[in-house]
Amino acid sequence: MKIYYSIEDFQNVSFPVLTTGTFDGVHLGHKTILDKLNSVARENDGESVLLTFSPHPRIVLFPEQNDLKLLTTRDEKIELLEHYGVDHLIIHPFTKEFSRLSSVEFIRDLLVNHLQIKKLVIGYNHHFGRNREGSLEHLLEYGPVYGFDVEEIPAADIDNVNVSSTKIRKALHNGDLSTAKSYLGHDYSLAGEVVKGEGRGTDIGYPTANIQIENPIKLIPANGVYAVYITVSDTQYPAMMNIGVRPTVTENSNSPDRTIEINIFDFDQDIYGEPVRVTMVERIRDEAKFDSVKELAIQLADDKESALNLLNKN
Repeated sequence: MKIYYSIEDFQNVSFPVLTTGTFDGVHLGHKTILDKLNSVARENDGESVLLTFSPHPRIVLFPEQNDLKLLTTRDEKIELLEHYGVDHLIIHPFTKEFSRLSSVEFIRDLLVNHLQIKKLVIGYNHHFGRNREGSLEHLLEYGPVYGFDVEEIPAADIDNVNVSSTKIRKALHNGDLSTAKSYLGHDYSLAGEVVKGEGRGTDIGYPTANIQIENPIKLIPANGVYAVYITVSDTQYPAMMNIGVRPTVTENSNSPDRTIEINIFDFDQDIYGEPVRVTMVERIRDEAKFDSVKELAIQLADDKESALNLLNKN
């Protein structure tokens, strides 16, 4: 898959077949669209092209809103799209200036003059251009004028994309990894860097790697203890992870600040500052406050056994 970080960089493709959208999560609903895109490209001896944007348009258009949480970072999205066989990925900078393009300018200047598309694969509810004025009807009207065909994705498939995204976010907010995976088609993951913690895990026999997530608007699942795999330097290790406020050892357990701590099984390496990826497999239990650190240590032993059983099944 060839990657371009601007529409202007895309060139020398003889028969581009394009779709566009945010594709956050790159889940099974999106797979339906990507399969259609690839099949139309093959039928026409063309190449599939996906146009997406960074940052997410809502961040630029509504900066005062801070409730947006993404299922995938840019790098995660790239990896997943490559897995689904997209030939070309354009990640165009989304700016306020770009958002002011009219629907006609979007079609004429970008799709036709820059990208030189031959076919556009798009859903019935797709909107584009200034104030989202552009629609499928605009595309069907201007396609013959500018020499490209429009292939509409069935409404049921597009609705499935919207339903999937909503259900994935709800499941993750509830810590329901099984439901999230059933819609994603893959395990949910987090990427970040190992940072210094307070060392409390070492004191009770369960040293942890504290993870700082690389993207502040990445969706972090519900507080609790999880069975996970952690990838360090291209090697994957079994582990258990706690997301939460550490109520047993934190004075103010009502603090909104959450931490992500991972106990890597049979691991003794200094990985401070290392980039890691955490693949979340199953939730073990809610985060809980124990009467003593000793009780917490006993529970962690049970958690480790549960995690190993779940990971072995996986």
